[in-house]
Amino acid sequence: MGDFYQNGIITNFHNLKTRDLDELEKELCFFSKQRPMSLVLPSLFSELEGPALSGIISELKQVPYLSEIVIGLDRADEQQFHHAREYFNELPQHHRILWNDGPRLRALDNLLKEKDLAPTEMGKGRNVWYCYGYVLASGKASSVALHDCDITTYQREMLARLIYPVANPNFSYEFCKGYYSRVSDGRLHGRVSRLLVTPLLRAMKKVFGPVEYLEYLDSYRYPLSGEFSMRADVFNDIRIPSDWGLEIGVLSEVKRNYSTNRLCQVDIADHYDHKHQPLSHENDQEGLSKMCSDISKALFRKLATNGIVFNKETFRTIKATYYRIALDFIETYYNDAIMNGLYVDRHTEEQAVELFSQNIMKAGIHFLEKPMETPFIPSWNRVVSAIPDILERIYDAVETDNA
Repeated sequence: MGDFYQNGIITNFHNLKTRDLDELEKELCFFSKQRPMSLVLPSLFSELEGPALSGIISELKQVPYLSEIVIGLDRADEQQFHHAREYFNELPQHHRILWNDGPRLRALDNLLKEKDLAPTEMGKGRNVWYCYGYVLASGKASSVALHDCDITTYQREMLARLIYPVANPNFSYEFCKGYYSRVSDGRLHGRVSRLLVTPLLRAMKKVFGPVEYLEYLDSYRYPLSGEFSMRADVFNDIRIPSDWGLEIGVLSEVKRNYSTNRLCQVDIADHYDHKHQPLSHENDQEGLSKMCSDISKALFRKLATNGIVFNKETFRTIKATYYRIALDFIETYYNDAIMNGLYVDRHTEEQAVELFSQNIMKAGIHFLEKPMETPFIPSWNRVVSAIPDILERIYDAVETDNA
């Protein structure tokens, strides 16, 4: 049973356990007549070989209200692409696979590179960006949900709850973020959100005083969740990072474009588990170490656009303030876990905080040395302005690949 408390400056939809799933899906089927719905699945080919995605497909086969499922397939050769077509063919809904490594989409990517409009990094951000380009091109949906393909605890109720706020014609929400409890196997997970993002936001609020943007981000219960939904036209004018800053970047962009009363979050699951990234102490270009750096830089860039001035002394202060707050959070979460019969390794939690504090400082120095760095992928409005028929070209390429 979730609480009903409204915290922060965005609307929070709770799971009060009063809604039957069949009733919820029946209502979504009714909404779909006015607001057709699509689902985007960014996937690595390796995820087709794991147990999580097959469970997701089994659940999605039962979903009655989707007009379209768009799968972004990364790191797949031709044989693997054909395998993926057979793999996803059991989906009863209309679906298309974006073969991002195929010759047709590669050719379009090269065209965009010639005009400095292509994503600069491989990864989820690039995959999602191209998928949304196809969604805009196909025109089959006005409400779009996105979730990861490595969720081992997936239930189709997650999708129904995630898309409902932007699919209901009587609601005015443009964007919805999913949240959930990161508990599985008797352990408390979600270290980057618990021990980096929230303590860092609280530290910067202490250093800089009241800043609406920080208050806004701190209103999200799980800002790093890979699950969100939005109206299809939202993606026309947002710029997203191609690195690990994707989730924070999306939250920043919808805040820039919309009033907070058009943004919301929803409780989509009691339990959620997916693959876990290593801390990567030895290499700050991998795992949670790189995630920490990318997220920190995304926050610093956004605050700079809001008029915050940074220097080395500022970052030293942020680091010290963060470290103290994060240590207090370790104590808080440890006690919470013990009361609920969960296991938390305080030693590894402190190791994570020490690594994060070092990377916050590194990210700050990187920001000062390269203040003009722009890791954002251009908005689709800009791309269409430069190449008016680009969406049609993407659509034709995907249709040809899937023919």
